[in-house]
Amino acid sequence: MRLLADLHTHTVASGHAFSTVTELATAASEKGLELIAFTDHGPSVPGGAHFWYFWNAKVVPPRIAGVRVLRGCEANVADTESGLDLPDQVLAGLDLVAVGFHPLTGFDECDRARNTAALLRAMANPLVDIVTHPGNAAEFPLNAAEVVAAAVAHGVALELNNHSFDPRSGRSGGRATEREFAIAARDAGAWISLGSDAHYHDQVGDLANALAVVEEIGFPRERIVNIDAASTLAFLNGRRDPARGRVESHTEARP
Repeated sequence: MRLLADLHTHTVASGHAFSTVTELATAASEKGLELIAFTDHGPSVPGGAHFWYFWNAKVVPPRIAGVRVLRGCEANVADTESGLDLPDQVLAGLDLVAVGFHPLTGFDECDRARNTAALLRAMANPLVDIVTHPGNAAEFPLNAAEVVAAAVAHGVALELNNHSFDPRSGRSGGRATEREFAIAARDAGAWISLGSDAHYHDQVGDLANALAVVEEIGFPRERIVNIDAASTLAFLNGRRDPARGRVESHTEARP
């Protein structure tokens, strides 16, 4: 199996990544991808992007180097009304909204009950599409059964994060839990998304580790969000309130 869309990438705006949107899209084009999302960290991550950055993401062309580019975010779980560290009026203007836990954003106590309650609140926000690296149990333990049930109830995808399986990753200790989340999602009928979590452009589309897990556990292909551009857009548009508007394909011939 080969995936033609990568829904988790970071630009220099995240504060600790090293490529631009154009560099990410160009690298994706060279690898034959159809679609990427740039999902920079929300403002509560030290050095993360200001909410004005996300508000102004509309200026980024929807297609670069022949690749469909989704304007997204990786917001942080937060003790706010929306459950995220970005306001709904900003999130509503994006093509894709992911949410996850990160160090130094208010959840460093390893409190499973508090983490789970906060993530469930975020997942209940209809603007949230994906939960990133939910298997990071060493830093942010969760009640997996409750999270997977919420994913099914709200139609939110759970990510199988490629970087979590890289021995160089600070999250590599959570590989077993990341796999367990994927198995639970398989058995419960939930969606999953595979993401590179690229922080440098040559990592875009690097999904081999996550794909190996998908094939090992026999996860159904039809419930993988990002097989290609068409499946990604079908998933996103299937979740949207019509008043918010569709995520368009902006189809054109590749150069």
